[in-house]
Amino acid sequence: MFESGHADSPGQALDEQARHGEGLSVSLHQAGPIPLAADFACGPGELLGLVGPSGSGKTTLLRAIAGLTEVASGYIRCGGQSWFDAARGHSLSVQARRIGFVFQDYALFPHLSARDNVLLAVEGDDVATRRTMAEAWLSRVRLEGLEDRLPDQLSGGQRQRVAVARALARKPQVLLLDEPFSAVDQVTRRRLQRELALLRETLTIPMLLVTHDLEEASALADRLCVLHGGKTLQSGTPETLFRTPDTPQIARLLDRHNVFSGEVVEAHGERRLAWGPYRLEVAQGLAAFAPGQSLHWYLPPSDVVLHRRGRPSNGERENPVEGRIQEMVVLGGVAQITLAFDHGAQTLRFEITTHAARRNALARGEVVQVSLLAAAIHLMPDKG
Repeated sequence: MFESGHADSPGQALDEQARHGEGLSVSLHQAGPIPLAADFACGPGELLGLVGPSGSGKTTLLRAIAGLTEVASGYIRCGGQSWFDAARGHSLSVQARRIGFVFQDYALFPHLSARDNVLLAVEGDDVATRRTMAEAWLSRVRLEGLEDRLPDQLSGGQRQRVAVARALARKPQVLLLDEPFSAVDQVTRRRLQRELALLRETLTIPMLLVTHDLEEASALADRLCVLHGGKTLQSGTPETLFRTPDTPQIARLLDRHNVFSGEVVEAHGERRLAWGPYRLEVAQGLAAFAPGQSLHWYLPPSDVVLHRRGRPSNGERENPVEGRIQEMVVLGGVAQITLAFDHGAQTLRFEITTHAARRNALARGEVVQVSLLAAAIHLMPDKG
């Protein structure tokens, strides 16, 4: 489709970049009709994924950045320029903001050819030059020979490419992508994701992607911004958010399942995490909590190690626990295991290869031992 890093840039530094003309900085707040308490920044050449459940304000934020929706208070700054400042009663027009916007349904004009849809975004007075530039953008997204086709003569993937070409033909300062792959089949979706990843290597503008697909967001975005009820909950690299969510709520919004409650205790002169009958070793973080304090903790599924039957290893001495297989779902080469425990209703999920599951004779109802790696246990204050 398109011709041709994950940087953990703190939001404060990105906001400074935006103030000095190097990126986008957004702070939008209102009580209604759609509540917002969103604060985030996006650096030049960075792709920021806005994730969260339906109704969390993701599309509203994109529309506000584009000037299509008015917000009660806050500001939007881009490229050293103030686009919106509620306190000063200042708001640039949609045209003045120089936004490239790829809508979920592409929003192509049905009576115009692919070339003419892109031509609308090309500036200049010379018709021949503008036509050449429009065709060059279509060529860049691999639509050579399809310039004269109407949108209903194109596939979903081809229409999406026209929409991207039109958005970039404006020479935008910011590219906004609102669920850009949701209207195509899965095979086309994966191909377009790959090609967007190639295209973004050539862009030096801030890019915002709204998606409900967490796998898509983590694959494409440098950083993620988790939203709920219009409020920014946490921003960071996909790895940071998926391994160290700030709260149990964020973990749930990111579809993380291994969230448990525990208590800090002293055991044999050392601080441990009490979880039912177990006293778990935690590599870091326990010193910040007092004995007797309740907290939540999270363990990535990748850091659950199954004890191999008949072939014990030294690593099995690290936080060994015993559970009963409540559910085993085989999806191709991977088996998803859910363990239940006698000490409570909380369950533990992890994945192993289907081959390993069969070799260890795993089945529903079987009792197994696993180790919970101490370095991966992430502690969270007990805030619900």
